[in-house]
Amino acid sequence: MTTTPLAYQATAVAARATDLSKVYGQGETQVVALDRVSVDFRQGEFTAIMGPSGSGKSTLMHCVAGLDSFSSGSARIGDTELSTLKDKQLTKLRRDKIGFIFQAFNLLPTLTALENITLPMDIAGRKPDQQWLNRIIDLIGLSGRLGHRPTQLSGGQQQRVAVARALASQPEIIFGDEPTGNLDSRSGAEVLGFLRNSVRELGQTVVMVTHDPAAASYADRVIFLADGRIVDEMLDPTADGVLDRMKAFDAKGRTS
Repeated sequence: MTTTPLAYQATAVAARATDLSKVYGQGETQVVALDRVSVDFRQGEFTAIMGPSGSGKSTLMHCVAGLDSFSSGSARIGDTELSTLKDKQLTKLRRDKIGFIFQAFNLLPTLTALENITLPMDIAGRKPDQQWLNRIIDLIGLSGRLGHRPTQLSGGQQQRVAVARALASQPEIIFGDEPTGNLDSRSGAEVLGFLRNSVRELGQTVVMVTHDPAAASYADRVIFLADGRIVDEMLDPTADGVLDRMKAFDAKGRTS
């Protein structure tokens, strides 16, 4: 396991899992998706979560993001313990403090790009901070396409709109579940560069589940899961370094 530098340890925590477990079923059909996972996601940092299929990476993200319940342990966004919240409180927390980006772009086809970006705030009855919104629009690089509907945009442009939507409400943390999974390599690189810039220029916190070593190389660190547990961590990852680590896990799985 890579030792975490003191500089990282001193950074404030945007989200935290402590001894987090998620169990499905009972008896012989019981499946342990997460097995006492503890991890911090630090503010102003881009973290990628990787692991073999069924390792628990998406389950971890969904539990910490308040999209799924957990069996035991603790999950926090900032200082808020998710298990203490009722459904309405959890909905409000997700709306106010969390941004989401999914593999399917989840844009409404009848709305323009700009209307899709501001939709969550419109639903909440909040006016966007215009100065912040202008920064996001400048960062997204689609200022000339804001009046276009999703069908008039490429896949990469649609996902950049989805990322801008996640950023527009100034969330404490953004969670992405395979956000470039439906994109070609060039469009995926554009979206990942956009996320990277949001961390560097806006101080955003991003947590992304991915199976792609090239995508993971945009992150500040990668955590690796296997069988519901964190088994390794890599700081300042490269695509080749991540690929080698994943191959090592695959080889270990075949011989165990």
